[in-house]
Amino acid sequence: MKSKQYLVFGLGRFGFSLATALYEMGQQVMAVDTDEELVNDIAPYVTEAVQLDATDETALESLGVSNFDGAIVSIGQNVRDSVLVCVLLKEMGIPYLAAKASDELHAKVLRKIGVDRVIFPERDMGVRVAKSLVTPGVMDLMQLGDDFQIVEVLLPARWEGHTLAGLNVRRKYGLSILAIHRRGNYLVSPSADMALEAGDTLLVLGKKEDIEELDA
Repeated sequence: MKSKQYLVFGLGRFGFSLATALYEMGQQVMAVDTDEELVNDIAPYVTEAVQLDATDETALESLGVSNFDGAIVSIGQNVRDSVLVCVLLKEMGIPYLAAKASDELHAKVLRKIGVDRVIFPERDMGVRVAKSLVTPGVMDLMQLGDDFQIVEVLLPARWEGHTLAGLNVRRKYGLSILAIHRRGNYLVSPSADMALEAGDTLLVLGKKEDIEELDA
């Protein structure tokens, strides 16, 4: 399957984890941030890393936005910059746009300007973890076009006590583990040698059919 091209703006914990996971799954990823250190940190793990002020329309145009399949704006705290970048991306013809929101008012504005998916990473995960306690299963968090989605999955019993490296999750299952929710804590970008425990809930990036195989 031909890989898709994604832009990720904002390289905090969520943006960094999402960008690197997409790249590891064979997608083309351009990661963008104003912070030189963050750009340098992610450079080895994505297709291209660019230090750029995305609120600068001319600079943003230089990325060739319309050539990408989708963009994720992970600028959650600076509402002005988040909204401005989203507006510019829509005007430049991005086919699919997701954005992280800091609160409900921010989310309302994002929806009004045409953002396809508004994300509250920690809050959304917390709500779905609560639901998963009474309704076990897989809950969709975010669709990335037709092929990939981010979902939350209760840890399969057969994975208990194993490490991510030992399970070879990416190669064997075609999935990336973005975070683990464990006893009220969110463990973002878990290390490969972390042992999985009963009761863990996994934030997973992958294709729908691969995710469904976990219940097989």
